[in-house]
Amino acid sequence: MLDRILLINDDGIDAPGLAVLERIAAELAREIWVVAPEHDQSGVSHAVSLHHPIRATERGPRRWAVTGTPGDCVVMGLSYLMRATPPQLLLSGVNRGANLGIETVFSGTVGGAMTGMMLGVPSIALSQAWTDRNHVRWETAAALAPGIVRRLLAIGWSAGTCLSVNFPDLPPEEAGPLTLARQGAGSVEGMDVVARTDPRGFTYYWVSFRRRDRDQGPESDIEALNAGRVVVTPLRYDRTDEEAYALLAGSLPR
Repeated sequence: MLDRILLINDDGIDAPGLAVLERIAAELAREIWVVAPEHDQSGVSHAVSLHHPIRATERGPRRWAVTGTPGDCVVMGLSYLMRATPPQLLLSGVNRGANLGIETVFSGTVGGAMTGMMLGVPSIALSQAWTDRNHVRWETAAALAPGIVRRLLAIGWSAGTCLSVNFPDLPPEEAGPLTLARQGAGSVEGMDVVARTDPRGFTYYWVSFRRRDRDQGPESDIEALNAGRVVVTPLRYDRTDEEAYALLAGSLPR
């Protein structure tokens, strides 16, 4: 049993996935801290607010809502609220929807875990896949996550890495084993902008992803999740492309 855990998410402090995460954490730690965004912050990656102030409102014992990003929540938790008594683990999620492939770059759930890793705390992002947005199988993450987190903590991982765990859209008893996978190519082909006019005659815009089926490569997270397995992918900040580095090294000084 851990002494304390910090919980954050990107869907907001009132999101159902955060309530599931609190149930998971109750099986893992004696003391639970929640520092979560006041509102939905999906898609903000690991952004932090450097150019405007943020506010934190106490919602109960060791429970805070922050007017900022998941990254802001991590910084507030680790560098201010819990500075004297840091957690042994940071859990981010449980996200409504899987975080796979290139979309992990945009994910606030994964971004929060990466910020925790950067600040020196072992961090895991948890995401629950769904087919019907209105009927998310939260019971799968709730049932399987405590044992999976204990197993991963027992194995351990490097300090420069966070883990992203995705649960399949299946009942917990039908989910496959915990499977190690690589980040796949994902399904994002591009991005679209749709212009609309509000009731006052002003133009506003919706940004969205454009997707298509793609070859995911060997041992991909997407193929493993589609096969019904619980998937864990180790992620890091270093995005150096070794093939391009070797190509450029023949012409540029180092």
